Amino acid sequence: MRKSIIASIAVLTVFIFKCDAQDVTKQRVKPPRENTAEQMKSPYMIFISADGFRYDYAEKYKATNLLKQANSGVKAKSMIPVFPSSTGPNHYALVTGLYPVHNGIIGNSFYDPVLEKLKDGGNNWLTNDPIWISAEKQGMITASLGFIGSKQKINGVQTSYYYDYGKSRIGMTERVDIIKKWLSLPEKVRPHFIAVYNNETDHAGHGFGPEAEETDEAVGEIDSFIAQLQVAIEQTGLPVNVVFVSDHGMTSIEQNNPIKKPSIIDTAKYVVVDHRALLSIHAKEREDIMPLYNKLKAEKTPNYTVYLQKDLPKDLHFDMKEDKYNRIGDIILMAKWPNLFTKTPKGSHGFNPYEVKDMHATFYAWGPAFKKNLTIESFPTVDLYDMVMKALRLKPEVNDGTGALAKQVLK
Repeated sequence: MRKSIIASIAVLTVFIFKCDAQDVTKQRVKPPRENTAEQMKSPYMIFISADGFRYDYAEKYKATNLLKQANSGVKAKSMIPVFPSSTGPNHYALVTGLYPVHNGIIGNSFYDPVLEKLKDGGNNWLTNDPIWISAEKQGMITASLGFIGSKQKINGVQTSYYYDYGKSRIGMTERVDIIKKWLSLPEKVRPHFIAVYNNETDHAGHGFGPEAEETDEAVGEIDSFIAQLQVAIEQTGLPVNVVFVSDHGMTSIEQNNPIKKPSIIDTAKYVVVDHRALLSIHAKEREDIMPLYNKLKAEKTPNYTVYLQKDLPKDLHFDMKEDKYNRIGDIILMAKWPNLFTKTPKGSHGFNPYEVKDMHATFYAWGPAFKKNLTIESFPTVDLYDMVMKALRLKPEVNDGTGALAKQVLK
């Protein structure tokens, strides 16, 4: 056993020094993990999230390489994101199969009234095991190329390999090279699940809008990545499955009249969290909820709807009965498309996906585990997790999915 561990460390050390200088500073390796004998027989999967890649972008902007792979495998008409249709809630829903009210990540930022803390950015508040943590616990080596939430330890466990983009921007060719190096490692230390995050389409969509030339170019970058990745996969000779998804879509935003936060909200009595497409209002004292609610309702503003938490639409799975962590807020102000609170980027998201189709995300999958030439109907994001776990032959955690997707798309 000791010889095996020493050999593993040696292999990992060689791998690090074979990477270029940028890799050395940004890659984290957790020796001396090895795949179990059982997991060495498991399938390989590259799980790609293209942030803000709307359900129709591939066809709209003629992503020929991506469409070629999607048409050879499985594609959905769209994937319906969880509400709010934002980056954090949907990435965690993708990899846990849980609605935001059940995994606690109800926004990119949010307030926890029990801890009396505001989550805003870097801190990881997830306590449920995402795919890579469950895989590591079950003896499968995993890797992450900048995937949201995979940098931190969760329940004491991390991915075996993690490459951090940080604030730098690395090219598509370099990303493919990193993935290929991982897949070229010796079998005992080779990752079977690789999570990859690309943010080009989200940045372009926010900055220029979903109809802009810059968004077309961003889709082209993703398409180039897929073309290079397929060549690299073929060169490894491994039977690799690829799942390509996005977290949400993108829509054009009204530029001239951003919704102003109601001036009647007394910040001495209430904590207000701005999600752009909605405001979450937490009363510091319970007796202050209804007085403010009644005042807000009386204003009868045309660009947003006022809800008590218990009255939110049931299909959103965003109400008091399901709110495990009590983070939604007591009063919700929901912007009416195409308006946002305070800020007006050219494009954005966060709206009700059952009312605004532009919020819908993308799902494509191909490889030996998947059926061929199949198009399926739209499905909810929370169904994805169960399918991925079954494709990897891993035991899933308790989740909110129906189990239907795995039956539809896996051989």
